[in-house]
Amino acid sequence: MEDHSKNMNRRDFLKIVGITAATSTAALYGCSSKDNNPNSKALGAVPTDKMTYRSFSNLGDDKVSLLGYGCMRWPTVPSPDGKGDMIDQDAVNELVDYAIAHGVNYFDTSPVYVQGWSEKATGIALKRHPRESYYLATKLSNFSNWTHENSLAMYRKSFEDLQVDYLDYYLLHAIGGGGIPNLKARYIDNGILDFLKKEREAGRIRRLGWSFHGDIEVFNYALQMHDQGEIHWDFVQIQLNYVDWKHASGSNIDAEYLYGELEKRSIPAVIMEPLLGGRLSKVPDHIVARLKQREPDSSVASWAFRYAGSPKLVLTVLSGMTYMEHLQDNIRTYSPLVSLTEEETQFLYDTADLLVQYPTIPCNDCKYCMPCPYGIDIPAILVHYNKCVNEGNVPKSSQDDNYREARRAFLVGYDRSVPKLRQASHCIGCNQCTPHCPQTIKIPQELQRIDKFVEQLKQETLGQENI
Repeated sequence: MEDHSKNMNRRDFLKIVGITAATSTAALYGCSSKDNNPNSKALGAVPTDKMTYRSFSNLGDDKVSLLGYGCMRWPTVPSPDGKGDMIDQDAVNELVDYAIAHGVNYFDTSPVYVQGWSEKATGIALKRHPRESYYLATKLSNFSNWTHENSLAMYRKSFEDLQVDYLDYYLLHAIGGGGIPNLKARYIDNGILDFLKKEREAGRIRRLGWSFHGDIEVFNYALQMHDQGEIHWDFVQIQLNYVDWKHASGSNIDAEYLYGELEKRSIPAVIMEPLLGGRLSKVPDHIVARLKQREPDSSVASWAFRYAGSPKLVLTVLSGMTYMEHLQDNIRTYSPLVSLTEEETQFLYDTADLLVQYPTIPCNDCKYCMPCPYGIDIPAILVHYNKCVNEGNVPKSSQDDNYREARRAFLVGYDRSVPKLRQASHCIGCNQCTPHCPQTIKIPQELQRIDKFVEQLKQETLGQENI
């Protein structure tokens, strides 16, 4: 059921000092700090009372905003001690205040987001608002240490950092990696799932679900648990966008299948990666023109968000909005949502067929691969490479018509996007990052390939200068 009424007010903004965090955060909408393409902006006022809400019978009286705030890309600023970055708490507060004032009421975080500081920053920002004015989701992110004691400590720490006495939506985080044995070790054999079921009965968890990346056998196994009455899943979080509907890459599964299985069971879906980590807002120029021809005044990103929000079983669509203009654009898209027609949906599937012809690396800038023990900024390198692919600045041969311009654009942009000490040349192939990648990217191989390409361009630059 959808509702477009507004049911909450904004409280006065209160500035709070920043919190130490780690590596820099690239914008969800691309590798630059802001989207400088004027054609990608949506114009017009930002409504405060037209947000689309979704509610389902199995979720009681919950009325959730279709736009959900993903808290894994909070803005950062350089730390005063010069050692890395820190969360810009003032900016987080401002974004949260603005979101709530414009109808957003679902906030999704995790103990591992923003190098472990997202929950604390999110808790500080939300504490300044009435607890009943928002729904808070977080996760049991026990990836490396899943003993009962460690898992229980992580669960309790979430309450402390978020400054709450109950959680609205709680997830088993990213099941699928490592197969069914990993799922059992993390949540079943250690007794944690039984504990969480009791916590739901006690009201400290209101809704219990899971997010998924990876092995389809794990996805099906978790749903079989639901079918057989071992546990009732209130919701499931899946990756869904108009490319992944039929063209999921890496170990990800086509969203058509994932959503279809949830639909069979009437389990509400929380959507992550509606923009494929920003890639669906940073598309090649001819794709931009294709979308703009249909909707000249709408942003490129709005097409992806309309698509993700149109299925009727979608509860909320998460977006990691680092910048105010992205938050505003997404609020416009969902205030209210204009669902896609069948013809518009097919238009996007045809667009997806064109997009998959581009040889980009399927990096969603989730930063699960970070921190690198050797200081490499892995997401920034991959995002820059993808940006240059889309812009035609990855020259294949010195015989290309725009070879010199493309070579210069790639090299200059690389140095501007990634400090030299954090570039791919410093990768030693330790492979610590790869097991954490939801997209199953062979990260060391990709870094070495990009570094080899960079060195080739540099040598050719020197050769041209010596002629």
